[in-house]
Amino acid sequence: MNFAETLLNNSAPAEKVALFTQQGEVTYGQLRRQAHRIAGFLQAEGLQPGDRVLLVGESSPFWVQSYLGVALASGVSVPLAVPSAPDFFADVVDATKPRFAFVQAKWLRRLDTALFADCDRIVCDTPPPKMKANANLTTISEIGEIESRQVKTLADDLAAIMFTSGSTATPRGVMVSHGNILSNTADIITSLDIGPDDRIMALLPFHYCFGTSLLHTHLLASASLVIDNRFLFPEKVLQNLVDSQCTSLAGVPSTYQILLRRSNLKNMEFPHLMKLQQAGGKLAEPFIDELEQALPHARLYVMYGQTEATARLSCIAPEDRHAYPGSIGKGLAQVALKVVGELGHTVTPGEVGEIVATGPNITLGYWKSSEATERNFGGGLHTGDLATVDEDGYIYIVDRARDFLKCGGKRVSSRQIEEAVLHFDQISEVAVVGIPDLVLGEAVCLFVVHPSGEAIEDELKKFCEKELDHVLLPQRIIFLAELPRNNSGKPDKLALKKTLGSEKL
Repeated sequence: MNFAETLLNNSAPAEKVALFTQQGEVTYGQLRRQAHRIAGFLQAEGLQPGDRVLLVGESSPFWVQSYLGVALASGVSVPLAVPSAPDFFADVVDATKPRFAFVQAKWLRRLDTALFADCDRIVCDTPPPKMKANANLTTISEIGEIESRQVKTLADDLAAIMFTSGSTATPRGVMVSHGNILSNTADIITSLDIGPDDRIMALLPFHYCFGTSLLHTHLLASASLVIDNRFLFPEKVLQNLVDSQCTSLAGVPSTYQILLRRSNLKNMEFPHLMKLQQAGGKLAEPFIDELEQALPHARLYVMYGQTEATARLSCIAPEDRHAYPGSIGKGLAQVALKVVGELGHTVTPGEVGEIVATGPNITLGYWKSSEATERNFGGGLHTGDLATVDEDGYIYIVDRARDFLKCGGKRVSSRQIEEAVLHFDQISEVAVVGIPDLVLGEAVCLFVVHPSGEAIEDELKKFCEKELDHVLLPQRIIFLAELPRNNSGKPDKLALKKTLGSEKL
Protein backbone atom coordinates (compact mmCIF):
# COMPACT_ATOMS: atom_id res chain seq x y z
CA MET A 1 0.00 0.00 0.00
CA ASN A 2 3.00 2.37 -0.14
CA PHE A 3 1.75 5.14 -2.40
CA ALA A 4 5.19 6.12 -3.71
CA GLU A 5 6.03 2.56 -4.64
CA THR A 6 2.71 2.29 -6.47
CA LEU A 7 3.25 5.55 -8.36
CA LEU A 8 6.78 4.61 -9.41
CA ASN A 9 5.86 1.06 -10.42
CA ASN A 10 3.69 2.36 -13.24
CA SER A 11 3.90 1.27 -16.86
CA ALA A 12 5.99 4.22 -18.09
CA PRO A 13 9.22 3.20 -19.86
CA ALA A 14 12.43 4.38 -18.17
CA GLU A 15 13.26 6.76 -21.01
CA LYS A 16 9.92 8.61 -20.93
CA VAL A 17 10.08 12.13 -19.52
CA ALA A 18 8.17 12.45 -16.25
CA LEU A 19 9.05 16.06 -15.41
CA PHE A 20 9.73 18.95 -17.79
CA THR A 21 11.32 21.96 -16.06
CA GLN A 22 13.10 25.19 -16.94
CA GLN A 23 16.33 23.53 -15.79
CA GLY A 24 15.95 20.31 -17.77
CA GLU A 25 14.04 17.05 -18.05
CA VAL A 26 13.73 14.11 -15.64
CA THR A 27 12.85 10.69 -17.03
CA TYR A 28 10.90 8.04 -15.16
CA GLY A 29 14.08 5.98 -14.89
CA GLN A 30 15.95 8.87 -13.27
CA LEU A 31 13.02 9.62 -10.94
CA ARG A 32 12.85 6.01 -9.77
CA ARG A 33 16.60 5.80 -9.14
CA GLN A 34 16.74 9.08 -7.24
CA ALA A 35 13.72 8.31 -5.06
CA HIS A 36 15.13 4.91 -4.07
CA ARG A 37 18.54 6.46 -3.47
CA ILE A 38 17.01 9.01 -1.08
CA ALA A 39 15.03 6.26 0.67
CA GLY A 40 18.20 4.22 1.16
CA PHE A 41 20.03 7.25 2.53
CA LEU A 42 17.29 7.99 5.07
CA GLN A 43 17.13 4.38 6.20
CA ALA A 44 20.93 4.28 6.60
CA GLU A 45 20.71 7.48 8.67
CA GLY A 46 18.28 5.80 11.06
CA LEU A 47 14.87 7.02 9.91
CA GLN A 48 12.11 4.94 11.46
CA PRO A 49 8.60 4.46 10.05
CA GLY A 50 6.50 7.44 11.09
CA ASP A 51 9.42 9.86 11.55
CA ARG A 52 8.62 13.31 10.17
CA VAL A 53 10.63 14.92 7.37
CA LEU A 54 10.27 18.59 6.39
CA LEU A 55 10.03 19.49 2.70
CA VAL A 56 10.77 23.16 2.11
CA GLY A 57 10.96 24.51 -1.40
CA GLU A 58 9.26 25.29 -4.68
CA SER A 59 7.94 22.63 -7.04
CA SER A 60 11.00 21.03 -8.62
CA PRO A 61 12.62 17.65 -9.35
CA PHE A 62 14.36 17.99 -5.95
CA TRP A 63 10.97 18.33 -4.23
CA VAL A 64 9.41 15.40 -6.13
CA GLN A 65 12.36 13.04 -5.60
CA SER A 66 12.55 13.91 -1.91
CA TYR A 67 8.81 13.48 -1.40
CA LEU A 68 8.77 10.06 -3.04
CA GLY A 69 11.99 8.97 -1.31
CA VAL A 70 10.62 9.86 2.13
CA ALA A 71 7.49 7.82 1.43
CA LEU A 72 9.48 4.82 0.16
CA ALA A 73 11.39 4.85 3.45
CA SER A 74 8.04 5.01 5.35
CA GLY A 75 8.75 8.48 6.62
CA VAL A 76 6.09 11.19 6.91
CA SER A 77 6.49 14.25 4.70
CA VAL A 78 5.66 17.68 6.13
CA PRO A 79 5.54 19.99 3.07
CA LEU A 80 5.69 23.71 3.81
CA ALA A 81 5.07 26.67 1.56
CA VAL A 82 7.82 29.10 0.67
CA PRO A 83 7.95 31.67 1.93
CA SER A 84 6.16 30.89 5.20
CA ALA A 85 5.77 33.29 8.10
CA PRO A 86 8.60 32.65 10.62
CA ASP A 87 6.15 32.11 13.50
CA PHE A 88 4.12 29.61 11.48
CA PHE A 89 7.25 27.77 10.40
CA ALA A 90 8.48 27.60 14.00
CA ASP A 91 5.09 26.32 15.18
CA VAL A 92 5.12 23.53 12.58
CA VAL A 93 8.64 22.48 13.52
CA ASP A 94 7.71 22.46 17.20
CA ALA A 95 4.53 20.46 16.58
CA THR A 96 5.94 17.84 14.21
CA LYS A 97 9.49 17.41 15.62
CA PRO A 98 11.09 16.50 12.25
CA ARG A 99 14.19 14.30 12.27
CA PHE A 100 15.23 15.28 8.74
CA ALA A 101 14.69 18.20 6.41
CA PHE A 102 14.97 18.54 2.63
CA VAL A 103 15.35 22.23 1.88
CA GLN A 104 16.10 24.15 -1.28
CA ALA A 105 19.35 26.03 -0.67
CA LYS A 106 17.86 29.37 -1.76
CA TRP A 107 15.33 29.10 1.09
CA LEU A 108 17.62 27.64 3.74
CA ARG A 109 19.68 30.81 3.91
CA ARG A 110 16.50 32.87 4.41
CA LEU A 111 15.37 30.80 7.39
CA ASP A 112 16.55 30.79 10.98
CA THR A 113 18.91 27.81 11.02
CA ALA A 114 18.10 27.32 14.70
CA LEU A 115 14.80 25.88 13.50
CA PHE A 116 16.71 22.87 12.21
CA ALA A 117 18.89 22.42 15.30
CA ASP A 118 17.22 19.14 16.28
CA CYS A 119 17.27 17.61 12.78
CA ASP A 120 19.65 14.67 12.32
CA ARG A 121 20.41 15.82 8.79
CA ILE A 122 19.50 18.65 6.41
CA VAL A 123 19.67 17.85 2.68
CA CYS A 124 19.81 20.66 0.09
CA ASP A 125 19.58 20.63 -3.68
CA THR A 126 22.81 22.65 -4.05
CA PRO A 127 25.45 23.94 -1.59
CA PRO A 128 23.94 26.90 0.30
CA PRO A 129 26.03 30.02 -0.41
CA LYS A 130 27.62 31.97 2.43
CA MET A 131 26.67 29.52 5.16
CA LYS A 132 28.97 28.20 7.84
CA ALA A 133 30.05 24.58 7.59
CA ASN A 134 27.54 22.31 9.30
CA ALA A 135 28.16 18.64 10.00
CA ASN A 136 24.45 17.94 9.63
CA LEU A 137 24.22 19.61 6.22
CA THR A 138 24.68 17.76 2.93
CA THR A 139 23.57 18.09 -0.68
CA ILE A 140 21.55 15.67 -2.73
CA SER A 141 24.56 14.91 -4.92
CA GLU A 142 26.67 13.94 -1.89
CA ILE A 143 24.44 11.20 -0.55
CA GLY A 144 25.67 7.73 -1.38
CA GLU A 145 24.26 5.03 -3.63
CA ILE A 146 22.62 3.06 -0.83
CA GLU A 147 20.09 0.39 -1.72
CA SER A 148 16.71 0.99 -0.08
CA ARG A 149 14.87 -1.79 1.66
CA GLN A 150 11.16 -2.29 1.28
CA VAL A 151 9.10 -1.57 4.39
CA LYS A 152 5.66 -3.09 4.89
CA THR A 153 3.12 -0.29 4.62
CA LEU A 154 -0.55 -0.47 5.59
CA ALA A 155 -3.39 1.63 4.19
CA ASP A 156 -3.79 3.61 7.42
CA ASP A 157 -0.07 4.32 7.84
CA LEU A 158 0.66 8.03 7.85
CA ALA A 159 2.23 9.36 4.63
CA ALA A 160 2.12 13.14 5.01
CA ILE A 161 1.00 16.00 7.21
CA MET A 162 -0.50 18.58 4.87
CA PHE A 163 -1.35 21.98 6.27
CA THR A 164 -4.69 23.52 5.30
CA SER A 165 -4.77 26.78 3.38
CA GLY A 166 -6.03 28.82 6.32
CA SER A 167 -8.36 30.85 4.08
CA THR A 168 -10.98 31.16 6.82
CA ALA A 169 -9.23 29.81 9.94
CA THR A 170 -5.84 28.98 11.43
CA PRO A 171 -4.05 26.31 9.31
CA ARG A 172 -4.10 22.79 10.72
CA GLY A 173 -1.92 19.79 9.95
CA VAL A 174 -4.02 17.13 8.20
CA MET A 175 -2.88 13.52 8.57
CA VAL A 176 -2.97 11.86 5.13
CA SER A 177 -2.47 8.10 4.86
CA HIS A 178 -1.07 5.98 2.03
CA GLY A 179 -4.53 4.52 1.46
CA ASN A 180 -6.07 8.00 1.30
CA ILE A 181 -3.70 9.01 -1.49
CA LEU A 182 -4.13 5.85 -3.54
CA SER A 183 -7.93 5.80 -3.39
CA ASN A 184 -8.32 9.51 -4.22
CA THR A 185 -5.73 9.32 -7.00
CA ALA A 186 -7.55 6.42 -8.66
CA ASP A 187 -10.87 8.27 -8.46
CA ILE A 188 -9.46 11.45 -10.00
CA ILE A 189 -7.78 9.56 -12.85
CA THR A 190 -11.09 7.89 -13.68
CA SER A 191 -13.11 11.12 -13.50
CA LEU A 192 -10.70 13.08 -15.71
CA ASP A 193 -9.72 10.18 -17.98
CA ILE A 194 -6.00 10.82 -17.42
CA GLY A 195 -3.71 8.61 -19.49
CA PRO A 196 -0.09 8.27 -20.67
CA ASP A 197 -0.57 10.87 -23.41
CA ASP A 198 -1.56 13.60 -20.95
CA ARG A 199 0.89 16.40 -20.21
CA ILE A 200 -0.20 18.91 -17.58
CA MET A 201 1.11 22.38 -16.83
CA ALA A 202 1.80 22.29 -13.07
CA LEU A 203 1.44 25.89 -11.88
CA LEU A 204 0.09 25.00 -8.45
CA PRO A 205 2.71 24.33 -5.76
CA PHE A 206 3.20 20.73 -4.74
CA HIS A 207 2.95 21.60 -1.03
CA TYR A 208 -0.77 22.33 -1.68
CA CYS A 209 -3.10 19.30 -1.84
CA PHE A 210 -4.44 20.29 -5.30
CA GLY A 211 -0.88 20.55 -6.62
CA THR A 212 0.11 17.28 -4.96
CA SER A 213 -2.89 15.53 -6.52
CA LEU A 214 -1.68 16.61 -9.98
CA LEU A 215 1.65 14.95 -9.20
CA HIS A 216 0.01 11.75 -7.90
CA THR A 217 -2.44 11.34 -10.77
CA HIS A 218 -0.04 12.03 -13.60
CA LEU A 219 2.70 9.78 -12.25
CA LEU A 220 0.32 6.88 -11.63
CA ALA A 221 -1.12 7.32 -15.14
CA SER A 222 2.41 7.32 -16.67
CA ALA A 223 1.75 10.85 -17.91
CA SER A 224 4.01 13.94 -17.71
CA LEU A 225 4.13 17.22 -15.79
CA VAL A 226 5.54 20.56 -16.93
CA ILE A 227 6.68 22.45 -13.82
CA ASP A 228 6.55 26.23 -14.12
CA ASN A 229 6.83 28.48 -11.05
CA ARG A 230 6.63 31.78 -12.95
CA PHE A 231 2.97 32.69 -12.60
CA LEU A 232 3.97 36.22 -11.63
CA PHE A 233 4.83 36.46 -15.33
CA PRO A 234 1.72 34.97 -16.95
CA GLU A 235 2.83 35.66 -20.52
CA LYS A 236 5.89 33.44 -20.02
CA VAL A 237 3.69 30.70 -18.59
CA LEU A 238 1.30 30.91 -21.54
CA GLN A 239 4.16 30.69 -24.02
CA ASN A 240 5.50 27.66 -22.17
CA LEU A 241 2.02 26.14 -22.31
CA VAL A 242 2.23 26.36 -26.11
CA ASP A 243 5.89 25.40 -26.50
CA SER A 244 5.68 22.36 -24.21
CA GLN A 245 2.54 21.12 -25.96
CA CYS A 246 0.58 20.72 -22.74
CA THR A 247 -2.72 18.88 -23.06
CA SER A 248 -4.00 20.00 -19.64
CA LEU A 249 -4.00 23.03 -17.34
CA ALA A 250 -5.13 23.18 -13.72
CA GLY A 251 -5.83 26.19 -11.54
CA VAL A 252 -7.68 27.76 -8.65
CA PRO A 253 -10.13 30.60 -9.41
CA SER A 254 -7.46 33.31 -9.26
CA THR A 255 -5.37 31.40 -11.82
CA TYR A 256 -8.07 31.70 -14.45
CA GLN A 257 -9.19 35.18 -13.40
CA ILE A 258 -5.67 36.54 -13.87
CA LEU A 259 -5.15 34.70 -17.17
CA LEU A 260 -8.47 35.91 -18.56
CA ARG A 261 -8.31 39.56 -17.58
CA ARG A 262 -4.62 40.30 -17.06
CA SER A 263 -2.84 38.34 -19.79
CA ASN A 264 -2.91 37.71 -23.52
CA LEU A 265 -4.75 34.37 -23.19
CA LYS A 266 -7.72 35.39 -25.36
CA ASN A 267 -5.46 36.29 -28.27
CA MET A 268 -3.38 33.10 -28.31
CA GLU A 269 -3.86 29.64 -29.81
CA PHE A 270 -3.27 26.46 -27.78
CA PRO A 271 -3.59 23.62 -30.31
CA HIS A 272 -2.75 20.82 -27.86
CA LEU A 273 -4.78 21.98 -24.85
CA MET A 274 -7.71 19.59 -24.36
CA LYS A 275 -8.56 19.63 -20.62
CA LEU A 276 -8.93 22.25 -17.90
CA GLN A 277 -9.18 21.46 -14.20
CA GLN A 278 -10.59 24.01 -11.75
CA ALA A 279 -10.84 23.60 -7.97
CA GLY A 280 -9.79 25.41 -4.81
CA GLY A 281 -12.97 27.49 -4.64
CA LYS A 282 -15.77 28.41 -7.01
CA LEU A 283 -14.91 30.17 -10.24
CA ALA A 284 -17.65 32.73 -10.84
CA GLU A 285 -19.94 32.10 -13.82
CA PRO A 286 -18.75 35.19 -15.78
CA PHE A 287 -15.23 33.73 -15.79
CA ILE A 288 -16.45 30.27 -16.74
CA ASP A 289 -18.23 31.79 -19.74
CA GLU A 290 -15.12 33.77 -20.71
CA LEU A 291 -12.92 30.69 -20.30
CA GLU A 292 -15.09 28.55 -22.56
CA GLN A 293 -15.14 31.29 -25.19
CA ALA A 294 -11.36 31.76 -25.00
CA LEU A 295 -10.56 28.02 -25.08
CA PRO A 296 -13.49 26.42 -26.95
CA HIS A 297 -11.66 23.15 -27.66
CA ALA A 298 -10.73 22.47 -24.03
CA ARG A 299 -13.10 20.55 -21.75
CA LEU A 300 -13.55 22.21 -18.35
CA TYR A 301 -13.80 19.89 -15.33
CA VAL A 302 -14.94 21.67 -12.17
CA MET A 303 -13.92 19.93 -8.95
CA TYR A 304 -14.64 20.34 -5.28
CA GLY A 305 -12.41 19.16 -2.46
CA GLN A 306 -10.57 19.81 0.77
CA THR A 307 -7.21 19.00 2.29
CA GLU A 308 -9.12 16.89 4.85
CA ALA A 309 -10.37 14.76 1.93
CA THR A 310 -6.82 14.23 0.55
CA ALA A 311 -7.69 16.41 -2.44
CA ARG A 312 -10.96 15.95 -4.34
CA LEU A 313 -14.47 15.02 -3.28
CA SER A 314 -16.38 15.56 -6.53
CA CYS A 315 -15.89 16.34 -10.19
CA ILE A 316 -18.48 17.49 -12.69
CA ALA A 317 -17.75 16.89 -16.36
CA PRO A 318 -18.55 19.56 -19.00
CA GLU A 319 -21.74 17.92 -20.24
CA ASP A 320 -23.17 17.62 -16.71
CA ARG A 321 -21.98 21.12 -15.83
CA HIS A 322 -23.99 22.56 -18.71
CA ALA A 323 -27.05 20.56 -17.67
CA TYR A 324 -26.66 21.55 -14.01
CA PRO A 325 -24.99 24.99 -14.08
CA GLY A 326 -23.32 26.00 -10.83
CA SER A 327 -23.30 22.47 -9.40
CA ILE A 328 -20.28 20.63 -8.02
CA GLY A 329 -21.92 17.39 -9.17
CA LYS A 330 -21.96 14.27 -7.01
CA GLY A 331 -19.25 12.41 -5.11
CA LEU A 332 -16.37 10.65 -6.86
CA ALA A 333 -16.63 6.88 -7.36
CA GLN A 334 -15.54 5.96 -3.81
CA VAL A 335 -16.95 9.07 -2.12
CA ALA A 336 -20.43 9.56 -0.64
CA LEU A 337 -21.63 13.16 -0.21
CA LYS A 338 -24.69 14.11 1.83
CA VAL A 339 -26.13 17.52 2.59
CA VAL A 340 -27.22 17.43 6.22
CA GLY A 341 -29.48 19.87 8.06
CA GLU A 342 -28.95 21.22 11.58
CA LEU A 343 -31.00 18.39 13.08
CA GLY A 344 -28.92 15.73 11.32
CA HIS A 345 -31.45 14.96 8.56
CA THR A 346 -30.69 14.76 4.85
CA VAL A 347 -32.03 17.97 3.35
CA THR A 348 -34.84 18.15 0.83
CA PRO A 349 -34.34 19.96 -2.50
CA GLY A 350 -33.86 23.68 -1.94
CA GLU A 351 -33.10 23.33 1.79
CA VAL A 352 -29.65 24.48 2.97
CA GLY A 353 -27.39 22.15 4.95
CA GLU A 354 -23.74 21.19 5.44
CA ILE A 355 -21.89 18.83 3.10
CA VAL A 356 -20.74 15.70 4.96
CA ALA A 357 -18.40 13.28 3.16
CA THR A 358 -17.40 9.65 3.71
CA GLY A 359 -15.03 7.40 1.79
CA PRO A 360 -11.49 5.96 1.84
CA ASN A 361 -10.04 9.36 0.89
CA ILE A 362 -11.22 10.98 4.14
CA THR A 363 -8.05 11.57 6.12
CA LEU A 364 -7.12 10.44 9.63
CA GLY A 365 -7.78 13.81 11.27
CA TYR A 366 -5.65 16.68 12.54
CA TRP A 367 -2.14 16.29 13.88
CA LYS A 368 -2.12 16.55 17.69
CA SER A 369 -5.64 17.98 17.78
CA SER A 370 -8.02 15.28 18.98
CA GLU A 371 -10.76 17.76 19.87
CA ALA A 372 -10.86 19.29 16.38
CA THR A 373 -10.62 15.81 14.84
CA GLU A 374 -13.61 14.58 16.84
CA ARG A 375 -15.60 17.70 15.99
CA ASN A 376 -14.90 17.71 12.22
CA PHE A 377 -14.55 14.00 11.45
CA GLY A 378 -17.20 12.41 13.67
CA GLY A 379 -19.66 10.50 11.49
CA GLY A 380 -17.90 11.66 8.33
CA LEU A 381 -16.00 14.76 7.28
CA HIS A 382 -18.01 17.86 8.15
CA THR A 383 -16.74 20.15 5.42
CA GLY A 384 -18.07 23.46 6.75
CA ASP A 385 -19.52 24.14 3.29
CA LEU A 386 -23.22 24.98 3.11
CA ALA A 387 -25.12 23.69 0.10
CA THR A 388 -28.42 22.74 -1.43
CA VAL A 389 -29.34 19.70 -3.51
CA ASP A 390 -31.73 19.39 -6.46
CA GLU A 391 -34.21 16.66 -7.38
CA ASP A 392 -31.53 14.74 -9.30
CA GLY A 393 -29.10 14.72 -6.37
CA TYR A 394 -26.74 17.37 -7.77
CA ILE A 395 -25.14 19.56 -5.08
CA TYR A 396 -24.82 23.36 -5.18
CA ILE A 397 -22.54 25.13 -2.70
CA VAL A 398 -23.92 28.30 -1.15
CA ASP A 399 -20.81 29.35 0.80
CA ARG A 400 -18.44 28.46 3.58
CA ALA A 401 -20.26 28.40 6.93
CA ARG A 402 -17.75 30.96 8.25
CA ASP A 403 -18.07 33.20 5.21
CA PHE A 404 -21.60 34.52 5.65
CA LEU A 405 -22.49 38.09 6.53
CA LYS A 406 -25.52 39.18 8.54
CA CYS A 407 -26.73 42.45 7.04
CA GLY A 408 -29.90 44.00 8.42
CA GLY A 409 -30.91 40.70 9.98
CA LYS A 410 -30.48 38.92 6.64
CA ARG A 411 -27.91 36.09 6.36
CA VAL A 412 -26.04 36.56 3.09
CA SER A 413 -23.35 34.60 1.30
CA SER A 414 -20.24 36.66 0.55
CA ARG A 415 -19.68 34.41 -2.47
CA GLN A 416 -23.00 35.49 -3.99
CA ILE A 417 -22.03 39.14 -3.63
CA GLU A 418 -18.61 38.47 -5.18
CA GLU A 419 -20.16 36.66 -8.16
CA ALA A 420 -22.56 39.52 -8.77
CA VAL A 421 -19.79 42.14 -8.64
CA LEU A 422 -17.54 40.11 -10.97
CA HIS A 423 -20.02 40.69 -13.79
CA PHE A 424 -18.46 44.16 -13.86
CA ASP A 425 -15.83 43.27 -16.43
CA GLN A 426 -13.33 46.02 -15.62
CA ILE A 427 -12.12 44.18 -12.51
CA SER A 428 -10.25 40.89 -12.29
CA GLU A 429 -10.77 39.92 -8.65
CA VAL A 430 -12.92 40.86 -5.68
CA ALA A 431 -13.18 39.75 -2.06
CA VAL A 432 -16.02 40.54 0.33
CA VAL A 433 -15.62 40.85 4.10
CA GLY A 434 -18.00 42.17 6.70
CA ILE A 435 -17.42 45.36 8.69
CA PRO A 436 -19.32 46.58 11.78
CA ASP A 437 -22.31 48.82 11.11
CA LEU A 438 -24.49 50.50 13.76
CA VAL A 439 -27.67 50.18 11.65
CA LEU A 440 -27.22 46.90 9.74
CA GLY A 441 -25.08 45.09 12.31
CA GLU A 442 -22.69 44.14 9.51
CA ALA A 443 -22.05 45.88 6.19
CA VAL A 444 -20.25 44.91 3.02
CA CYS A 445 -16.67 45.92 2.31
CA LEU A 446 -15.34 45.21 -1.19
CA PHE A 447 -11.65 44.65 -1.86
CA VAL A 448 -11.21 45.09 -5.61
CA VAL A 449 -8.24 44.45 -7.89
CA HIS A 450 -7.99 47.03 -10.68
CA PRO A 451 -4.87 48.78 -12.00
CA SER A 452 -6.29 52.32 -11.97
CA GLY A 453 -8.30 52.01 -8.76
CA GLU A 454 -10.44 55.01 -7.92
CA ALA A 455 -10.94 55.89 -11.58
CA ILE A 456 -13.75 53.31 -11.75
CA GLU A 457 -15.19 53.68 -8.25
CA ASP A 458 -18.24 55.69 -9.34
CA GLU A 459 -18.98 53.24 -12.17
CA LEU A 460 -18.63 50.28 -9.84
CA LYS A 461 -20.98 51.85 -7.27
CA LYS A 462 -23.62 52.43 -9.95
CA PHE A 463 -23.21 48.84 -11.13
CA CYS A 464 -23.69 47.53 -7.57
CA GLU A 465 -26.83 49.64 -7.16
CA LYS A 466 -28.33 47.84 -10.15
CA GLU A 467 -27.22 44.33 -9.18
CA LEU A 468 -27.46 44.19 -5.37
CA ASP A 469 -30.16 44.53 -2.75
CA HIS A 470 -29.84 47.89 -0.96
CA VAL A 471 -28.69 46.28 2.34
CA LEU A 472 -25.83 44.60 0.42
CA LEU A 473 -24.49 47.74 -1.22
CA PRO A 474 -20.81 48.15 -0.28
CA GLN A 475 -20.20 50.62 2.50
CA ARG A 476 -16.54 50.68 1.53
CA ILE A 477 -14.66 49.88 -1.66
CA ILE A 478 -10.92 49.43 -1.30
CA PHE A 479 -8.74 49.13 -4.40
CA LEU A 480 -5.62 46.96 -4.28
CA ALA A 481 -2.94 46.08 -6.78
CA GLU A 482 -3.15 42.47 -5.57
CA LEU A 483 -5.22 40.53 -3.04
CA PRO A 484 -3.20 38.96 -0.24
CA ARG A 485 -3.09 35.19 -0.68
CA ASN A 486 -2.58 32.21 1.56
CA ASN A 487 -0.19 29.39 0.76
CA SER A 488 -2.69 27.79 -1.62
CA GLY A 489 -3.10 30.93 -3.72
CA LYS A 490 -6.59 31.71 -2.41
CA PRO A 491 -7.56 35.23 -1.27
CA ASP A 492 -6.63 35.55 2.40
CA LYS A 493 -9.71 37.04 4.02
CA LEU A 494 -8.17 36.81 7.48
CA ALA A 495 -5.41 39.14 6.31
CA LEU A 496 -7.99 41.51 4.81
CA LYS A 497 -9.94 41.57 8.07
CA LYS A 498 -6.76 42.28 10.02
CA THR A 499 -6.07 45.18 7.69
CA LEU A 500 -9.51 46.59 8.42
CA GLY A 501 -9.07 45.96 12.11
CA SER A 502 -6.02 48.21 12.16
CA GLU A 503 -7.98 51.12 10.65
CA LYS A 504 -10.54 53.45 12.11
CA LEU A 505 -13.67 52.67 10.17
